[in-house]
Amino acid sequence: MSGIIELWKTLGIDIDKHNKLLQSQGSYIKEIVAIQKNRPQKMAYFDSLVTESHFKRLPDLVNFKAQGNKIVGAFCLYAPEELVYAAGAVMVGLCGGAQFPIADAETILPRNLCPLIKSSFGFKIGRICPYFQLSDMLVGETTCDGKKKMYELLNEETPMHVIEIPHNPNTPHGRTLWLKELELFKERLEELTGNKITPERLKQSIDLINNRRAALKRLSDLRRAIPSPISGIDALLVNQVSSNDNLGRSTAKIHELCDELDERVRNGVGATGKDAVRLLVTGSPMTLPNLKLHSIAESLGASVVVEESCSGTRYFNRFVSPKGDSMGALLDALVDRYAAINCACVTPNPSRLQNVSDLSCVFKVDGVINYTLQYCHAFNVEGVKIANLFKKQDMPLINVESDYTREDSAQIRTRLEAFLELIIAKAESKMN
Repeated sequence: MSGIIELWKTLGIDIDKHNKLLQSQGSYIKEIVAIQKNRPQKMAYFDSLVTESHFKRLPDLVNFKAQGNKIVGAFCLYAPEELVYAAGAVMVGLCGGAQFPIADAETILPRNLCPLIKSSFGFKIGRICPYFQLSDMLVGETTCDGKKKMYELLNEETPMHVIEIPHNPNTPHGRTLWLKELELFKERLEELTGNKITPERLKQSIDLINNRRAALKRLSDLRRAIPSPISGIDALLVNQVSSNDNLGRSTAKIHELCDELDERVRNGVGATGKDAVRLLVTGSPMTLPNLKLHSIAESLGASVVVEESCSGTRYFNRFVSPKGDSMGALLDALVDRYAAINCACVTPNPSRLQNVSDLSCVFKVDGVINYTLQYCHAFNVEGVKIANLFKKQDMPLINVESDYTREDSAQIRTRLEAFLELIIAKAESKMN
């Protein structure tokens, strides 16, 4: 333990704050994750990633940097990780899902700002998150105004590269802008690392990332079974922690978990009973350790079977599929994939409506939770269209707006309890 503390100190970590974070995160995860019954045995590996996320992985990354290599920290799905790995660097997901650092952030940022933005900023300026401290460059994106302005402040701490996201990517102009942004990011990575991104290296990197997406998609597809072989809490946890694991190891471990889930499906073993209300959660991303909504819903006997979000299907529902081996063909394939991400920043956004509708059918859900982080205006406003869509389909939907505190947990529990009762009563009335 003394060795890892010395490592944290060399990274400039505030040890007192970091210890408080680990204590609060550890107890939170223990209260939510460990109390579940009938969990897959292979979840033990992913549990260890959570409890030891600031222990196990760090020495590997420090040694990687000691060999002259670079680490890129990312906030969002829009960061093209294929280019990062093709440049010989490693991408890590940055901390940003906890209440703990927000007090530090609010000494600088306004209080009426998205908790994800404040948490991320607080993790950095409070010197709490080792992944921020390890990063040689941070990559951001113009998905919302709050993030854009926060990135300007972060650039004073660590070099930032901000990708301009075309908010209407399905036009010739939008695709041209995406391609130009990828070329600029490629050049910045080559400058950072001193390595040339060749077509061969980029193709290898694409295969590497596609393999991890395929593993996560396999996990998601297994949740279609009735009953689902894994809880929503555990499935979300896998998605949350895999971004900071070694790519090859993470892919292999997800497949090992899926092998166990395959057997559970064959034997009819579920995380809940067959009659559990099946829920789709759509909306804002849920960054570790934000498991509040899932834990409340599943403590009431429901089963969260799919997340239409950045911490769910948006990451793995599309792969990079090159039509050639030249750099031009590979970059075009990246444009195809990243321009198809249907974040609420996209306008108009018909593909998201179609996607969430398709998921509700494929996963045979009984109800939808439209989840929005406080002050997340894009997802809040687009939630109106989501609600109208499911109203036409006679699908029960509830809107839940929340932050990272536990103060509203009782209120959310009461509302979800009534929502589940409504769904059950509706199902019973159809049978009579």
